[in-house]
Amino acid sequence: MIGNSLSLCYHNKLILAPMVRVGTLPMRLLALDYGADIVYCEELIDLKMLQCKRVVNEVLNTVDFVAPDDRVVFRTCEREKNRVVFQMGTSDAERALAVARLVENDVAGIDVNMGCPKEYSTKGGMGAALLSDPDKIEKILSTLVKGTHRPVTCKIRILPSLEDTLNLVKRIERTGISAIAVHGRNREERPQHPVSCEAIRAIAETLSIPVIANGGSHDHIQQYLDIEDFRQATAASSVMVARAAMWNPSIFLKDGLRPLEEVMQKYLRYAVQYDNHYTNTKYCLCQMLREQLESPQGRLLHAAQSSQEICEAFGFGAFYEETIRKLDARRADLLAKTPEAVEEPTEDTSGIIKMAIRFDRRAYPPQITPKMCLLEWCRREKLPQPVYETVQRPVDRMFCSVVTVAEQRYQSTLWDKSKKLAEQTAAIVCLRSQGLPEGRLGEENSSLNKRKREAPDQDLGDPRVQEPALPGEICKKPFVTLGSSEDNLLEGC
Repeated sequence: MIGNSLSLCYHNKLILAPMVRVGTLPMRLLALDYGADIVYCEELIDLKMLQCKRVVNEVLNTVDFVAPDDRVVFRTCEREKNRVVFQMGTSDAERALAVARLVENDVAGIDVNMGCPKEYSTKGGMGAALLSDPDKIEKILSTLVKGTHRPVTCKIRILPSLEDTLNLVKRIERTGISAIAVHGRNREERPQHPVSCEAIRAIAETLSIPVIANGGSHDHIQQYLDIEDFRQATAASSVMVARAAMWNPSIFLKDGLRPLEEVMQKYLRYAVQYDNHYTNTKYCLCQMLREQLESPQGRLLHAAQSSQEICEAFGFGAFYEETIRKLDARRADLLAKTPEAVEEPTEDTSGIIKMAIRFDRRAYPPQITPKMCLLEWCRREKLPQPVYETVQRPVDRMFCSVVTVAEQRYQSTLWDKSKKLAEQTAAIVCLRSQGLPEGRLGEENSSLNKRKREAPDQDLGDPRVQEPALPGEICKKPFVTLGSSEDNLLEGC
């Protein structure tokens, strides 16, 4: 048995609940700023985490767990290391232990989600589905307690019968976990149903381990003082806040709620500083705005298609540009110290035509890209299809692509965040070198408008977007990671 080397205290704590799409790094840091003692990440599925590779991001000063498609599944930093709890979705003890061992050196605790009633969780035997299988619950928790260095907890919902609920939690306690979070509703109930403070109280009076009360946002918690009232009503050791914190994370502040505009601006600063994906940033800000989504600022936010546009909607355009400049300077400094990381993608780079270019999606119509223009031109000229070779450097996980057209190679000297962006950039270098149209807004390119293949809302900067194939799709060689022969080894639910 492996003893817990660090013991996270769960007594008398204010806790940010695990929330899908909300509990990412910017929100967790913001909650800590406003007084939360412990923060949970969003539920992350074991199978996806096991595909991830742990990467130290020296540019952002974070630790990233990165999927094969280069998506960051879980990002954390030193500031929260002793206060963040990693929550996983799992239905298998061995997978759960493998995930715990993957992340245990970067988090303060490990939690198993046994309360999510949503289909994406329960259909895999995870979340609330585990409540009907006490044997599996016992095996998962016992395996984690014995096999990881971090305190183990779980989050459950109550069962229809109080007697069954108490029998279950007593069995859970015997596995040796450090605390249990209880959402005071059963798996069929939703926020509009009243939370059962009585059931949570009965559990707290039955167990000797800390009980964390959850589910009070709808009926009980509108301000800081309400958190303590909810704790007393449930006799719990601590309180875990979800929706009330999602709407305004300053709910944890003893001095009272801060103005929403101030809270959103502070959140946005963290989102930019830690390179949060714009879709996640947008989602979280929309949850804060709520009924103000139809305001002028809400409409600007809704229309935003990048982190820069979100910042501009809040008057933070200058902050965004300055932060990106600083990150680029830090990246350049790191690269200067690691010259081996900037080797060209092939042994012989002579004859490559290079330009300092980046692909800006906003400069192109929704259904036109430089790669499409280049492919169309090659077809008209009866040339072989373009061939893209893409590499990734380990120091910052940026990409560079070389495209070969008619035995001539083209490349941008600037590196991009994703493989897709790098390929688009290489295509631009080729097109501009040949004096060809690249599909930018205002250019005449009627033939391409007939070849629509990308949905208007696709974001080519998002590696989750899969490019549909054209007939006779462009030939691509697999990309490789510079400085490593390993294959790159995801998404929170």
